[in-house]
Amino acid sequence: MMRHRTRGPIGALLALTAAGGLLLTGCGGGDDAARGAKDTAVDSRGGYSVPMPAPDRPRGEGGQRHDGAATTGGTADSREIAPEPDLLSTFALDVDTASYGYARRTLAEGRLPDPSTVRPEEFVNSFRQDYDRPDGDGFTVTVDGARADEEDWSLIRVGLATRSAEQRDERPPAALTFVIDVSGSMAEPGRLDLAKESLGTMTDRLRDDDSVALVTFSDEAETVLPMTRLGERRGRIHDAVDSLEPAQSTNLGAGVETGYDTAVEGRREGATNRVVLVSDALANTGDTDADAILERIADERREHGITLFGVGVGSDYGDALMERLADKGDGHTTYVSDTGDAREVFCEQLPRHVELTARDAKAQVAFDPETVAEFRLVGYDNRRVADADFRDDRVDGGEVGPGHTVTALYAVRTRPGADGHLATATVRWLDPVGRAPHEESGEVKTGDLGDSVWDADRGLRVTATAAYFAVALRSPYDGDGALPGAPRLGELAERADALADRTEDPDVRQLATAVRQADRLT
Repeated sequence: MMRHRTRGPIGALLALTAAGGLLLTGCGGGDDAARGAKDTAVDSRGGYSVPMPAPDRPRGEGGQRHDGAATTGGTADSREIAPEPDLLSTFALDVDTASYGYARRTLAEGRLPDPSTVRPEEFVNSFRQDYDRPDGDGFTVTVDGARADEEDWSLIRVGLATRSAEQRDERPPAALTFVIDVSGSMAEPGRLDLAKESLGTMTDRLRDDDSVALVTFSDEAETVLPMTRLGERRGRIHDAVDSLEPAQSTNLGAGVETGYDTAVEGRREGATNRVVLVSDALANTGDTDADAILERIADERREHGITLFGVGVGSDYGDALMERLADKGDGHTTYVSDTGDAREVFCEQLPRHVELTARDAKAQVAFDPETVAEFRLVGYDNRRVADADFRDDRVDGGEVGPGHTVTALYAVRTRPGADGHLATATVRWLDPVGRAPHEESGEVKTGDLGDSVWDADRGLRVTATAAYFAVALRSPYDGDGALPGAPRLGELAERADALADRTEDPDVRQLATAVRQADRLT
């Protein structure tokens, strides 16, 4: 299987007119009005979208080549530009993983997850990939694929990767405001106890020039520790963490507001300023209106560049609210269910991934109308960006840090006898300091496709398994599933088991266990 990628900025780029906020790692959703909306029809069975034809418009007036120059005369020489019907797909980058973590927790407890909490892209992006990485800031683009077990359908994988976190020793200092839910529900094992243990360990791993603040909330919110440089004060921070005890109800609105007040007061120029919300997101008192809470987060992100990282805990978990909070705060979400998850998030990700490598990152995939009849993007339902906004740098994208990979999976139906270029994927982002725009592209051809997804390399097989699993959980009683080539859960469990045995990867073993649990429950 061949992989194609192209290095280097592409041509003349549009001027930047807006700034995004720094964050440790992750993807921002941004304001819905600014993001725009792509005309799509959402398939409720499988959770993916089939692009609908765009409104009629002269291509010569609205088209853009991939080098940033406008097309003329209503046509374009490059086959990267898709004429009607619309064969363009554009989305903001996303590295959230909370949906997969919460699904595993739910299945382990003998319950199928609520289909509304299943976001396929978060399943796919929960697994490490071996994409080539760039030497400096920015991305590499890897595009590959293989035939699905259904006539004329293939799975195409678009992989984006930033440099590894270990490639650079220097990073900006971090100014982290932890907002900890200490309501009564957090007394359940695996909630506050996990947070305390992990925060204590993380305190020892942060650098002397990093800063930490601590806010707690139950029925009211309290700043337990103002922004404090670690230096010689680690003992003071440990004492504050050790003092956390569960209290009463959950006034999430008060916690968020006090957390941002504390973050603004302790904001450090030249540092990564971040609010880290640790909660089960089950607001039950005070301001429980999501829109009011979201408005405050969006204001602080725009005015002060303070972004939000949501860490979900608990068997009962407000997934939708936490995801919306992080989306509005230009951040991302994850879910921790045990000590291993918590140590990975607090002790590895947060201290190591402080630096930002890309602002407002978006991807656009152009399918070739001569070889592609239709395509379906798996997931990314709330990350879609209007095709015309791909090079509009005022439109919010995702923020991504070092050491990340982002994967998007497409089901693609090729035309009978198709041969040649299939698709070109381009990622566009802004430099985190100078805010200059950059692009990278990669392409895939029919000859690059493997004969079967199940004979492909490890990464593509894991991606396909995770995607098929997510789609099945969205509609577990829908026969063979809605994603082309989808096996039934029983067969998928067998394939996942074989993949786990072959790779000896504990993460793949967890996936296989979850698929087997879901099969028993359906």
